[in-house]
Amino acid sequence: MRSFRLLLLSLAAATVLLSQGNAPITDSYEYGGERLTPQEREGRNTWYFWTGGGEKFWRGVAARTHGITDLLQYVDSRRRPERFKTMGVVNDPDCTAAAKPDEYGLWMDVCKAVDVPGIPSQSSGVVGLRKFPNPKFDRVVWDVNKYLKDPASVEPPYLIGMTCGFCHIGFNPLYPPKDPESPRWYNLSSAIGNQYFKEGTLFGLKLDAKDFRWHVANVQPAGTSDTSRFATDHIFNPNAINSIVHLADRPWHTETMADGTTRPVHHILKDGSDSIGTAGASLRVYVNIGMCSDYWTTLHDPISGTKMEQKPFRIALARKDCPDWRATEALMAGAEAFLKTVQPARLKDAPGGDRFLTKDAEVLRRGALAFADQCARCHSSKQPPAGTSDVAAWFRQAVQRADFLEENFLSNDRRYPVSEIGTNAGRALATNAIAGHVWEEFSSRTYKDQPAAGELKGLYNPVRTNKPINFQPPAGGRGYYRVPTLSGVWATAPYFHNNALGVFNSDPSVSGRMAAFQDAMEKLLWPEKRLGPRSMWVTSVDSYQPLESGYKLKIRQGTPVNLIANINAPQMQLLRNDNFFTRFIGGLIGKGLLYDALLRNNLSPDFVVDRGHTFAKDLSDDDKRALIEFVKTF
Repeated sequence: MRSFRLLLLSLAAATVLLSQGNAPITDSYEYGGERLTPQEREGRNTWYFWTGGGEKFWRGVAARTHGITDLLQYVDSRRRPERFKTMGVVNDPDCTAAAKPDEYGLWMDVCKAVDVPGIPSQSSGVVGLRKFPNPKFDRVVWDVNKYLKDPASVEPPYLIGMTCGFCHIGFNPLYPPKDPESPRWYNLSSAIGNQYFKEGTLFGLKLDAKDFRWHVANVQPAGTSDTSRFATDHIFNPNAINSIVHLADRPWHTETMADGTTRPVHHILKDGSDSIGTAGASLRVYVNIGMCSDYWTTLHDPISGTKMEQKPFRIALARKDCPDWRATEALMAGAEAFLKTVQPARLKDAPGGDRFLTKDAEVLRRGALAFADQCARCHSSKQPPAGTSDVAAWFRQAVQRADFLEENFLSNDRRYPVSEIGTNAGRALATNAIAGHVWEEFSSRTYKDQPAAGELKGLYNPVRTNKPINFQPPAGGRGYYRVPTLSGVWATAPYFHNNALGVFNSDPSVSGRMAAFQDAMEKLLWPEKRLGPRSMWVTSVDSYQPLESGYKLKIRQGTPVNLIANINAPQMQLLRNDNFFTRFIGGLIGKGLLYDALLRNNLSPDFVVDRGHTFAKDLSDDDKRALIEFVKTF
């Protein structure tokens, strides 16, 4: 019995939050907190609970979309038993499902109160979504049925706001939950990125397959967020939610700011566009989830992007006129301090992880050398000193040192043209941070002055497969990707910026993660195993796209989603197919002529989503297998 108790204690000691080292576990949000400084504790509270006032924006979205996107209906307690399965979100461990509607007729989780100094909100039942009283609520006119039918018709009793943790808090690879629908606090990791989050369910809450927007939501890979949905850049480009680790070891790059001064910054977003420093990048995220919406929504049309041209968000004006900006800005130093405590999960520390690791030292040496030759120039923050004559030899020595992985961000964080990387171009072509657009002041002059990336040649043409597409990315900052970290990569498959490489199995167990890792790594190193054109996101049935005029553009089953979703929305009016000519031509030659028009107007005519990054494809099979074994140790 005593040995059994010791075994349980040993297992418990391993089940720690990634950022808390060997802190003891308590079944509470506060577990591990004794190892944090007061500033880091404040930063953790910000990460988990602070919405920056964005709940006002989400109320507006619910009204403007008439419930297609409504956080209040999204957190309906009747969804709790299958929230992970159907929505990919994390149930708050301090809450339980409601047995009946509340006093207002709404089904809200019953939650234990958690007192967070300076952050007055309650849990909605979903980690990262916080509940606030609505100051505009009038009980006299309240009608729950009216609201559920159309949220624009009456003000609800609650507002729901979003925190950074909503997307970034996920399951702890070192202590996965027995039941993903009923996690405990110690099953959660603060910054791994929720790779199971199904964002499409949030933005297609009341849509069905007859509506093209349902197909956009339905094909979006789990674990991704289309961060240019607000403000829209008219490109459907879902991005893998970042795993934040080794922040203290992230490389610095000196860039020129808008005023001509230079300073060192990190490249954080996939395209490196948020290049004015960590605090600036963080504040941009808060604006993007609704902070200062009274001002922000006057600069663009956040829903369809059709009602006005974008105007730049002026930081000085927000700092002056938006109290939420000032309050959030004051919290950013603490948030950064907290995130610097986050370290990657190592497979050797996971329950049963040892059985997935090779004990063959020669295989590991061979894999390390393959990494040195094929990967380390980009995927290491430890780089050879300036003037090193034999860079290849330096990396071969470095990877074999016992401390190679220590304090290594496993990325040089540099930008490379998508024409060189070869992956799908969607995210690299985002426009919101270029000159004159909404995030202009959140990107450096260095970003905007980048030369045009090389031409993308031979892209797959879904309309005329015998006529490949050549596309030249415009200049002004577009056309680049920064190098992502590989720290803890065994636990975060599928891969690429869009989570399109590898199988998604929705299994947070160690064996489930390893199955996804193995599949993705094999497809990375043996490109012939990839889906290729079959990876395109396509509509599953005939549907229609509603236009601003009220007309519904007809879209056939099997149409590539990005053939429609990457069109500048105001131009969609030119593609109406309700007159005699377009119906006649369409009937004669099918989709050819009309779809050629879509291609000509496409902002990102790149449809194969699992292509590119084939740098190690010429290794021998034995070297590839050894490389996989070495990467497991990251």
